[in-house]
Amino acid sequence: MVNSPNMLSVAAPMFDRDLSWISFNERVLLEAKRDTTPLLEKIKFLSIYSSNLDEFYRVRMPVLQALKKLSKKENNPIQQQDHLLKQATETIHGQQELFGDILKNIVLPQLKLHHIHFVYNEAIPERLDNELSNYFLSTILAFLQPVEISDSKTEFFPNNNELYLLVNAEAEGKMASYVVNIPSNELSRFYETTVDGQKYVLIMDDIIRQNLPLLFKNKQIKGCYSFKITRNAEMELADEYNLDIADLIEKQIQKRDLGLATRFLHEPNIPSASLMLLIQQLNLGHANVMAGGRYHNLKDLGDFPVKDAALSNEKWPKVVYPKFRKDLSLHQQIVAQDLLINPPYQSYDSVLRFFNEAATDELTTEIYSTLYRVASNSKIVNALITAAKNGKKVTVLVELKARFDEANNIKWAKKMKAAGVEIIYSVTALKVHAKVALVKRKQGIRTQYTGLFATGNFNETTANFYTDHILMTANQGMLRELELLFLFLARREKPSNPDLIRFSYLLVAQFNLQTRFLALIQREIEHANLGKPAAITIKLNNLEEEVMINKLYEAARAGVKISLIIRGICRLVPTENISIKRIVDRYLEHGRIFLFHHNGNEEMFLGSADWMSRNIYRRIEVCFPIFNQEIKDELKQMLALQLADNVQAVDIDSEMNNVPLPLQGNAVQSQYAIYQYLKNKP
Repeated sequence: MVNSPNMLSVAAPMFDRDLSWISFNERVLLEAKRDTTPLLEKIKFLSIYSSNLDEFYRVRMPVLQALKKLSKKENNPIQQQDHLLKQATETIHGQQELFGDILKNIVLPQLKLHHIHFVYNEAIPERLDNELSNYFLSTILAFLQPVEISDSKTEFFPNNNELYLLVNAEAEGKMASYVVNIPSNELSRFYETTVDGQKYVLIMDDIIRQNLPLLFKNKQIKGCYSFKITRNAEMELADEYNLDIADLIEKQIQKRDLGLATRFLHEPNIPSASLMLLIQQLNLGHANVMAGGRYHNLKDLGDFPVKDAALSNEKWPKVVYPKFRKDLSLHQQIVAQDLLINPPYQSYDSVLRFFNEAATDELTTEIYSTLYRVASNSKIVNALITAAKNGKKVTVLVELKARFDEANNIKWAKKMKAAGVEIIYSVTALKVHAKVALVKRKQGIRTQYTGLFATGNFNETTANFYTDHILMTANQGMLRELELLFLFLARREKPSNPDLIRFSYLLVAQFNLQTRFLALIQREIEHANLGKPAAITIKLNNLEEEVMINKLYEAARAGVKISLIIRGICRLVPTENISIKRIVDRYLEHGRIFLFHHNGNEEMFLGSADWMSRNIYRRIEVCFPIFNQEIKDELKQMLALQLADNVQAVDIDSEMNNVPLPLQGNAVQSQYAIYQYLKNKP
């Protein structure tokens, strides 16, 4: 196979992880261009693309820049980093041009067809002048804090990803430059009004621009240009066992927005003198300087104020599962048989009920749970607080290092601790990414265990748009192993060796997860070598770790048929016996599924772990077996529908392209098909 220019020079052909991620974000952007995507959903996908790109510049661009510097050092093995950084920047620039084209030539005209005038990159209609000036003076003005910058040292420091205008103003023949904040964190970015039956939507930036003379009285406005700064979000915390990690994280959050500037995005028509003034005065010499559009932070399109069911996706009413029975507790149903909940197709109420019943059941003695990302007003955390106040022993492992959720997690940790919940913070350099919960009930002289194993967070908000799987089980072997894991995590130690806990059921990163998966792949290789059927189907968010990728290559060479569904980063290059699909639709694909043929005696696992270096080597992850045949068949049917998707799925080819699938035979949109399948399930 001819090496792609997107590949790194490694032992086996592999895509670059960052270019692969950029390819995924392109797939998101293309969903906004698709003719069949409803109009308001197009706007949503533009918002998601923009939000993803901001995170890339905060999290990954600093890494690329550091690698570029490292690659220039003598005798350094890292190659092509300068080329990859340039390619990433050029590819993103092309995507942003497409973004502008979609917005200007598709979204804006379609909005006008529905009598919605989105005033974008054009003069504000005169008929709105008085109303907007009144809104500026009565509401916006209270939040504006203009700062003069000059050739002397300025004290102004622009906050990460916040919006600003550079205003050049003249008074009495003297020119001065000011930075004016756009208060989109305090006020809605959009202003909506209707005049004579015509609906208008305006961007706050334009309202401020038009009313600058009311802010800079007795000055003549000579120019106004938008800009924003994106800063490094990587957090490097050393283990400090003598300090409370929560205090360290809180301090780091305060420092995060003061991090190194990685991108300086500016309006393209800014004069060179004004551009150099900003670079010098705001210490942006190391940033990636990029000309963008007139408007930045278009992730705010996610809050576009127009709501119209006719311009959005058809609502799919959530399926209640298991069917509600007032005479039978959820605990009793779980003891009778394993249950699998598949949000957002199925209601998340059963998960909430699991915690609520445990919190109020007089037989409950102990509750253990991990929390990684929780809802801002979490019903699950409130249930755990109630349990503690009801006299249960409640132990919660809170992951404070969940990127961008640290402040919310600290808030809830403090509330739980005040209520009597025992809070465990993970070891600084070892994230706990597992999504698991355990309930112990005393029934006579026996202790009955029930528990949850999930592929996604215990978060009732994200459960509305992340596709995940939650296993509710009373399998005592699995749950006793889970209890051992909780007891170990309470010690706040890194595993000293993988045999510290001998897991027979669970696959746990830092213990046996990688070795078990490698053994499962090896078994398929041995079956293929003996001429037996051999197949592997894996669904992940990201596939990056080289040991696992090389093992899959080895399996493919042996004749094992490998079907992959990878939403985001995929470094593995499709080759003979390996196919790769990517699905982008109304919900974010998030579940991880692992299916091994095993000569007809199929073994299936679900879990929290992607196959990335961070998941395998620097986190506590839990993958878990599916023993119930009915559940296994259900998951296999969902996988089959996803592999058959020829509407929302694309194939990843050997050049990392998103290749649309030909509509041969019946059209299969897997998310809709899965919804119908689960809705009609007896």
